[in-house]
Amino acid sequence: MSRLRNVTGSRDRIAESGFCVNEPESYKGRWSSLFGNEAPIHIEIGMGKGRFFMRQAMLNPDINYIGIEMYSSVLIRAVQKAEEAREAGTGTGNYKFIRMDAGRLADVFAPGEIKKIYLNFSDPWPKERHAKRRLTSPGFLKLYYSLLPEGAAVEFKTDNEDLFRYSLETIAESGWTLTASTFDLYSDPEMLRGNVPTEYEEKFTAKGNKICKLIIIKQA
Repeated sequence: MSRLRNVTGSRDRIAESGFCVNEPESYKGRWSSLFGNEAPIHIEIGMGKGRFFMRQAMLNPDINYIGIEMYSSVLIRAVQKAEEAREAGTGTGNYKFIRMDAGRLADVFAPGEIKKIYLNFSDPWPKERHAKRRLTSPGFLKLYYSLLPEGAAVEFKTDNEDLFRYSLETIAESGWTLTASTFDLYSDPEMLRGNVPTEYEEKFTAKGNKICKLIIIKQA
């Protein structure tokens, strides 16, 4: 996969960037101190090259964003975009990046600290033996539930119908409440309102692929 292609020096470059948090565990329970305000925190897991993430930050200056990406070779592209935006004077100060595995969320965030989670075009991990790695697996849904406060949401988009059907099934068996879902986002005006596309999303829709989306809410 191209997203996994090694980029020489990417890990060192990320560690040196002011946009990246190198010891995120040290901010657990006090992320507001890093941003210097009490604005709500939204995270994107598997943020890729950062287009969706940075666009959201620009549109919502009253929200702090943290992008999580496991692969240095992918995150470095987001770092470069952030640096270019800063140099052009179009960047914003309400986002940071973390290079880590999403399974470590509870090591980095205290319960109630995250107000929303975005999952965009996550790896489908199609083989059954890899099911637990899917970001909508029962294990991950339980993890999100333990961290988000009541009323908080998780939004998930994918072009993979098999993954989407799997996600609907796992949600039905979890404590989450499904509030909206569609197998064709671009034919659903209500769910499409305010949609910010990712790089993958634009590529897939240009090919005629349908985009699936769901929203779940944590309720008592």
